[in-house]
Amino acid sequence: MKAGLEDVIAGESGICYIDGAKGILAYRGYNIHELATNSTFEETCYLLWFGRLPKQAELDDISRKLSSSRAIPQAVVDAIRVMPKKALPMEVLRTAVSLLSMYDSEAEDMSPEANLRKAIRLTAQTATIVTAFHRIRGGNEPVAPRADLSCAANFAYMLNGAPANDTMVKALDIALILHADHEWNASTFAGRVTAGTLSDIYSAVTAAIGALKGPLHGGANEAVMRMLQQIGEVSKVDAFVRDIFAQKKKIPGFGHRVYHTEDPRATHLRKMSKETCERAGQAKWYDMSARIEELVKSEKKLNPNVDFYSASTYFVSGMPIDLFTPFFAVSRMSGWTAHILEQYSNNRLIRPRAEYIGPAPDLKWVPIATR
Repeated sequence: MKAGLEDVIAGESGICYIDGAKGILAYRGYNIHELATNSTFEETCYLLWFGRLPKQAELDDISRKLSSSRAIPQAVVDAIRVMPKKALPMEVLRTAVSLLSMYDSEAEDMSPEANLRKAIRLTAQTATIVTAFHRIRGGNEPVAPRADLSCAANFAYMLNGAPANDTMVKALDIALILHADHEWNASTFAGRVTAGTLSDIYSAVTAAIGALKGPLHGGANEAVMRMLQQIGEVSKVDAFVRDIFAQKKKIPGFGHRVYHTEDPRATHLRKMSKETCERAGQAKWYDMSARIEELVKSEKKLNPNVDFYSASTYFVSGMPIDLFTPFFAVSRMSGWTAHILEQYSNNRLIRPRAEYIGPAPDLKWVPIATR
C-alpha cells in the first residue's frame, strides 16, 4: 500500500505520457515542447479528443464549433448574477458548470457523438463563465464572446473588455496548451471515477472542478503571486527567501510529485513570463521570480513547476489572482473531457479497496445504558 496511491498504476490511457525522471510530458505522442512551439490550443483540443493532429479542414471545423459554442444560457448568467460577489470564482465555476446540464437537451444522451458535442461546448463555455462572474462581481456587464477570436484572444477580450496585444494572446495560448492535460492527476482521476459510474459528463467535470479547487492541486500559482507581492522588490528577495529557509517553510511553486527534473511546462512559462512582464512594463515580477529560482535551486536543489512562472504571466495579463485556478480549468476542461470520453469508451467501474486499520471486526454491541 502506498500513501496517496503514489506511483500506483490505476488503469490504461492513450492520452498523456509522463516520464518524471527525464522531464517528458507528451499528449498523444507529441512532446509538449513540440506543441507549445508549433501548435494552438484549438489544435491541441482536437489532438486530445481525436487522438491525432487535424488536417486544415478539420482544424477549421473544430475552431468553428468551439467559437460558436461560447455563449451560455441566459438562465445561467442570471444565476451567476445572484451569487455572492465575494464567492470564490472556483465555487461559482463548479456551480455554474453543474447548472449547464439542466439547460442542455443532450445532457442525458450518452452516445459518443453527443458526449463529444458536450465536450466541445464545455470547453468553450468555461471561459465565458469565469469571465462573466469576474465582470459581474466588479459591477460590470459580462462581455459577449466573439466568434472571430481564438480561444486565448477571446478569453482576454471577455476578461478585460478590450482586445489583448499579440504577445499576451500568444502567451495565453501557450499557457492553455501547457495546462490542457497531465495524465491521471487528482482532478482528472476524480472525473474518471465519476464517469466510471456512467454518470453524465457534467457530473464528471463538476467532480474534477471540485478536486482542482483544493490547494494541494490548483492554486499554487496564486500563492506564488501573493508571495511576489509581499516581497515587493527585487532587492528584497534574498532576505525574504533566506528567512523562509530559516523557518524551514516551503517556497510555493517548486517541486513536483511526478517530475524529478525541471517540469517541462516551466521551461516555456519562464520565457513567457519574461516576455509578457517586459512588454507590460512590469519586468520586476519576472526578475524577482528568476532570483527566487536561483536561490531555491542553489540551496534546496528544487526546480520550478508549472505554477511558478505562470503566476507572473497571468498577473500582467490583467488576470486577478483568484482567477488563476479558474483559468487552469478553462484549459484543463479539454483534457478532462478527453479522459471522460476515453473512460466511457471502455468503461469499468473504478472501485479500489482500502487497507483496513481499524479495530478487529469482532466487537460486541453494548446497550447504551451500560457503555
